[in-house]
Amino acid sequence: MSAVAAMRLPEQVDLSGFINLLQRLQMPHRVAEEAGEQVLWVPDEHLAEQVRALYALHPHGDTNLELQPLADEQRALPGFFQQLRASLMTATVLLLTFVVAAITLLGDNLAAISWLSFVDYRVQGDYIYFSYLNDTLHSGQWWRLLTPMLIHFGILHLAMNTLWYWELGRRIEGRQGPLMLLLLTLLFSLAANFAQYLHAGPSLFGGLSGVLYGLLGHCWIFQRLAPSPAYRLPPGVLVMMLAWLLICMTGIFELLQFGAIANAAHVGGLLAGCLTGLLGGLWTRRRYA
Repeated sequence: MSAVAAMRLPEQVDLSGFINLLQRLQMPHRVAEEAGEQVLWVPDEHLAEQVRALYALHPHGDTNLELQPLADEQRALPGFFQQLRASLMTATVLLLTFVVAAITLLGDNLAAISWLSFVDYRVQGDYIYFSYLNDTLHSGQWWRLLTPMLIHFGILHLAMNTLWYWELGRRIEGRQGPLMLLLLTLLFSLAANFAQYLHAGPSLFGGLSGVLYGLLGHCWIFQRLAPSPAYRLPPGVLVMMLAWLLICMTGIFELLQFGAIANAAHVGGLLAGCLTGLLGGLWTRRRYA
């Protein structure tokens, strides 16, 4: 994504107060002198609009300004359809997830799920017989490496995963674009599915949660290296998600017979997300340093 010139101002304009304000708000930027002008560069047009609006309100900075992602008090929060138009890739993934949930009857239609599971299987009586990954891939069914993320077991499983994908996916789509969100989603799905298969062997698992932990790790590490309002998560979210991961890993839910949880998929997705956040954050910080 190319840098955008948010503002061009004469050399004699004192930008020190405003730059201090941008630093307090952790908005990525850099200032360069070009042909007798001061040029304020930011990563994308969305941030450029925010910077211009902020400068119109506080050209000299404001030491009393409350620290929050957007400082434009006069701008109304976008409605649902505005958010939808701005997050088409996020919405597309969720729509596909809902369609698969309907076709698979939220996990009850084993015949439909067998086309989307990580490895193929057949049901005989009360038993499920799984194939191995090599056999599945030799038959050309490569889509199985990704499609388990679309499978959900129960309405609560679906609701929780889709709500979190809507929250995290929109942030990445708005900050790094729809193509990057798609690539990250597929990468985290692949990492999560392989991690679960390597840990548990041929089995039936699914859901967006491995992808969610990847998105979480990406936002977390990226934000620490290249702070951005888009990746500033609400207080306590990171702690809650990591605490939930640790609780699940204790096996308490299996002990209480609430069903098995694909903990290896969560860990695999989280590690992959931390890696992409590290690479993306370092690249962005170096670019705008």
